[in-house]
Amino acid sequence: MSINEDAYDVIVVGSGGGLVGAYVAAARGLRTLVVEKTDRVGGTVAYSGAGLWFPGSAPLSRAGLGDDVEQARAYLRSVVDDPTREALQDAYLAAGVALIDELEQNPWFRSFVHGPVPDYFASSPGASPTGHTVFPPPVEVAQLKERRALVRDSLPTERFGFDEGPVLVGGRALIGRALSAFLETGNGELRLNTALENLIVEDGRVTGVEVVTDGERVRIRAGRGVLLAAGGFERDRELREKHQSPLTGEWTEGAPANTGDALRAGIAVGAHTDLLDEAWFVPGLVHPDGLPVFHTGTRGGIWVNGAGERFVNETRPYDQAAHEIVRLHNSTGVSHIPAHWVFDQRHLDRDGIGFPPATPGPEQWLESGALKKADSLEELARLIDVPFDALKRTVDEFNGYARTGVDARFHRGETAWDQMFHHIVPFPADPRQNFPAKPETEFPNPLLVPIETAPFYVATIVPSDIGTKGGLKIDTHARVLRPDGRPIDGLYATGNTAAAMSGRVYPGAGTPIGSSLAFGYLAVLDMAGATD
Repeated sequence: MSINEDAYDVIVVGSGGGLVGAYVAAARGLRTLVVEKTDRVGGTVAYSGAGLWFPGSAPLSRAGLGDDVEQARAYLRSVVDDPTREALQDAYLAAGVALIDELEQNPWFRSFVHGPVPDYFASSPGASPTGHTVFPPPVEVAQLKERRALVRDSLPTERFGFDEGPVLVGGRALIGRALSAFLETGNGELRLNTALENLIVEDGRVTGVEVVTDGERVRIRAGRGVLLAAGGFERDRELREKHQSPLTGEWTEGAPANTGDALRAGIAVGAHTDLLDEAWFVPGLVHPDGLPVFHTGTRGGIWVNGAGERFVNETRPYDQAAHEIVRLHNSTGVSHIPAHWVFDQRHLDRDGIGFPPATPGPEQWLESGALKKADSLEELARLIDVPFDALKRTVDEFNGYARTGVDARFHRGETAWDQMFHHIVPFPADPRQNFPAKPETEFPNPLLVPIETAPFYVATIVPSDIGTKGGLKIDTHARVLRPDGRPIDGLYATGNTAAAMSGRVYPGAGTPIGSSLAFGYLAVLDMAGATD
């Protein structure tokens, strides 16, 4: 049975990046409700490093990088190469600068910091070797007090029981800070275990939501608007098979409840969609529990396909590498799903496997079958059912590149992004820290080390993702659009519920979460009447 409740000014559906938009609304005196489907806040943002690709923002100026907005605009234009998205790009760039300025006025957000992560398309005009990515500062668990229990755990904690200790970093820090700032405005309310069912439409305008909470269907009104920020549809098998076959969502690393509820609700009231065949793809290294973990790049060994042949620069920016796996699997007639990561004992001794200290040791990998071991390449080829002659040719060619230091086929190690992987730990847990020292190596390129020290190993790489990137079409105020281009009054979308402003590419670290925060900010400005 439905009941009516008091109206709010703003309703935000989802508590990942949308939580920052909720804070912005509540800080402006708007009575704001956040509804969250699960028992924790944070969504996929909580799993992330919380990078925000915000060119020209204050942390970059403090780092001595100056005002780089025009350089970044030229870069976006080049890599996205889609005039229909240029207005969205301009809105994004302006919003990122303004949002950081506003957030840093609140003591909960303090000062964001620049992290040196190179832009992902190194040869494109305007690409920066130091990048445009900023990160939130860590936060002590003790500072969050009882609110810590409301923040979704990290993926290593959920999957492997990893103890994060007394300080939250990355996405958990951003969510913990945003939640505290939101609730302390006095205008913010959070309802957990509350799932969106439908949008309420009256006279062509979205005026609220219908949700299910504690088994009861509830109607809640929103005077200024509803912001859909509930992630993508990465966990919905039906939608994945329809739009992204052969991928089904079983390998995604999006939050467990991201099943496209907000997308469906928007479509039901006449919203247009775009990019439903796309995701923020990443290579996934299959772990002993049978599921993949985001694999940012490979310092040692090679990836081979079902023909035993190498097919990509394994240290290429992750979205590009995973897109290549999917593209080649669908277009060549040769299986690339899964791909096989082949390496030797020298690599295992140097780098280990997985991302320590969150994962088990090699023994558990071998026992589970996630890692296979062989005394010879010929035996290894039989284990993964690839032609030995082809695998041997591939390894011999790679070993030749290792001795010259030049990967003539795929150019591994030649970009600023690749060169980050000279380091044992590509991303410091705290972005204020420096990278570790580069390890010594007898070979001219530390990313090209021969595969020759028996025994040999193989692990499995699959195309995973950190969320789908197609969704409801929006304008520069984050208003959801109809197929004819007219906005649906009262309805806004951001994050992976909206179609990405970057189209089919991933320009740099922090584009997904940066987009979620930027367009959530623009939505609130529109609701508050602060836009032209």
